[in-house]
Amino acid sequence: MNVLQMTDQVETSYARAERRAAAYFSILHKQVLEHSFIPVLTDDIHQWKKKHLPHRSLLSLFSRKKKRPDSKDYERTIQWLDYMGKLDDYLDRSVSYIYMRDLGKSLDSPATRSRISSVVADVKRHLKASTRQNVSQSDALSLGWIYRRAQKLGIESAVIWLIDKLKQVGMNLPKELNAEHAERKLLKIILGVVIHVFEEMEPDISYEERAQKLSEAIHLGYAYGLTYPFIDDLLDSSALNEQEKQQYSAMIREALLTRKVPPLGKLGNIGLQWIRYVHAELSEAFEYMKNYQAQDTVETFFEQSYVFFQSQEIDRAKDLGCSTYTNEELYIPVIIKSSSSRLIVRSVIGAPLDEAFDHRTFYYGIYNQLADDFADMFEDLENGAVTPYTYYLTYHEERPDLINPFECYWAVISHLIHHIHHSDATTREVILDRAINGLKRCKERLGARKYEEVMALFTSRMTPFNQFVQLMVQKADDVDFFDKLLRDQLIQVLRSDRAGKNEFIAKVNGLRAEINNILPIEKESGIAPMKEPLIDAANYSLEGDGKRIRPIVSWIMGVEEYGLEAHRIYPLLRSIEYMHTASLIFDDLPSQDNASTRRGRPTLHEVHNVATAELTGLLLIQRAIKEQSSLHDFDPKAVLALMQYSAEKTEEMCMGQAMDIRAKGQQLTLEELNMVCFYKTGIAFEASLIMPAILAQVPASELDALKKYAYHAGIAFQIKDDLLDKEGDMHTLGKPVGQDEENNNSNFVSILGQDGARKAMWEHYCLAVEALEGLPRPVSFLSHLLDFFVNRNR
Repeated sequence: MNVLQMTDQVETSYARAERRAAAYFSILHKQVLEHSFIPVLTDDIHQWKKKHLPHRSLLSLFSRKKKRPDSKDYERTIQWLDYMGKLDDYLDRSVSYIYMRDLGKSLDSPATRSRISSVVADVKRHLKASTRQNVSQSDALSLGWIYRRAQKLGIESAVIWLIDKLKQVGMNLPKELNAEHAERKLLKIILGVVIHVFEEMEPDISYEERAQKLSEAIHLGYAYGLTYPFIDDLLDSSALNEQEKQQYSAMIREALLTRKVPPLGKLGNIGLQWIRYVHAELSEAFEYMKNYQAQDTVETFFEQSYVFFQSQEIDRAKDLGCSTYTNEELYIPVIIKSSSSRLIVRSVIGAPLDEAFDHRTFYYGIYNQLADDFADMFEDLENGAVTPYTYYLTYHEERPDLINPFECYWAVISHLIHHIHHSDATTREVILDRAINGLKRCKERLGARKYEEVMALFTSRMTPFNQFVQLMVQKADDVDFFDKLLRDQLIQVLRSDRAGKNEFIAKVNGLRAEINNILPIEKESGIAPMKEPLIDAANYSLEGDGKRIRPIVSWIMGVEEYGLEAHRIYPLLRSIEYMHTASLIFDDLPSQDNASTRRGRPTLHEVHNVATAELTGLLLIQRAIKEQSSLHDFDPKAVLALMQYSAEKTEEMCMGQAMDIRAKGQQLTLEELNMVCFYKTGIAFEASLIMPAILAQVPASELDALKKYAYHAGIAFQIKDDLLDKEGDMHTLGKPVGQDEENNNSNFVSILGQDGARKAMWEHYCLAVEALEGLPRPVSFLSHLLDFFVNRNR
């Protein structure tokens, strides 16, 4: 099939979708003009309110009830619902809504009801177990918890891949796009695809086959989800100018018509750095989705993809300054794109045709879109976006022919309940729960005064009905949903995590600068000129672009956790970095790793000679001891214990280096490699945690927890180093890559392979996180440090 034939085929598909949407809009238009939905929904709400308006008895006035917590407080909300005996109904309406919205199921189906009951029981069991184990939702959304769940399902590789992909998206997202929104949307779509795939599985599927299908679902969800930030959001943003947007849209259209992503050169003169990443990532996603399709689903996939894209393009081209759009022009593309966004999911996963799903999902889409547009109307208005709400707000006074989108919203609800779901009582219950909940949340977000102004504008032609609805908004209970609670919690966790990472980065950068200032070895007054070269050599090594992780960790633990005064532990910080730098000098020598570059500069023995490098290393070790002996502001016994511990660890580091030398060219076992790694590099990290703790004279149990954390964090750090040595680049790392392979040295990648090494790194990450539970109080810095270890690119 050539391009012209493909164009005719997809245009025919779009025309068919347009006719279907026009017929649906005609039905809604008639209901809005005649207000025929009002008496029907009034009766529905009368039935619905029996379950939702609280009944007050005389006895209840004297009973003491546990106060309902803030609806966004995850842990307390779940506990309160369970305490009040409301958890089952809460989960049932929440899961039922997902089955209706995302899976296109009919809630009057016995099979669907049975499946919903099973899911509700599983979720309830998990929630109650988490409560018993005192697992907070922020912990349940942490990387460690997610990886542990992935292990149980056998999908660790897919989850590791996804974590890396999401990190790259965040790093390469244009500043004009909302990173938090993009990440949340991506995760939501991935979850939606996973749910679809899970529901398509046979009950007796094997563990291995289920793991494979879920892994594929994660890849497919990510591939499809990318279209939102990198197509929809990007074309709506100011990241591209109008000419660039036209070029970008033309490239997307060509890919859908030719079934091949055009080369980057087709984007003309777009010279933005991030566009290379976006093009490469979308190309990879496109190929993955295309290759996943079976012979009998590939045509449907491309047709629905085109219909979705075309409806977005038509909608995107609208200008809020144009006052002549017809109702059909405003609503038909919205009906098409809102239904296509969900219809395409089954196409993406290659699921067989399901006419019932197609029917229900097509009519449902605009309900969700109108609800979202209502919630976002003021933000959309500020951005100049054309939606039924923003257009009505702008032109309702001069255009009496315009359909009121809020009336249309209620007409859609009536149509869904009675014409699509055949007046099913459960469907009525769930949809009205969702509608009233949406208005409650809107009122809370806008404030009572602004909310009343909005309602006055959008309900002027249906005042009695609105008064009845607002009574429900004010008084009705039990209309909240688990997915909204999770959404609020996810937003809170993402914001908190981003703020914590920014604070971590700012703190590390600030402390690095402070530590850099105290490291140089000063030349004593009147020093003999012959002594100066060795001090110059030491300062050359200390001046390199080091991360200073170890003294930074000691500063944080000493000052922020144990309350030690910063200037009083400067000698300790210097000693730690002197020891570490000395170890690097020895490590780089020709007799050991024979490295020519360190910290972005030539190694010391390259600048001077081997003898000078060896003597400089010895000098720094002696300076470290001298610094430790000058800790005069602390208990002498603690200082002596610190120096004894430091000597032991220095001895063990030497043994680790000796092990490493003997291991060159040999194939080590994983156990042997773990030992070499810990003795060679992990001990220095342990020392940065333990030495300030010794000065603070903390209990032995806390020292044990810190040592356990240091062991696993140190190995995770080393595995990441080995992965970077395989996958990184010299410019970013500041040192040559492929050193271990070139020198035939064993490392975690050579022993475990790249996939196995990543799994091992995340296993040690989880063990380090779990070790932190042994500390008397949370230390957020150590959590962020661990994230830095496994997510860094240098």
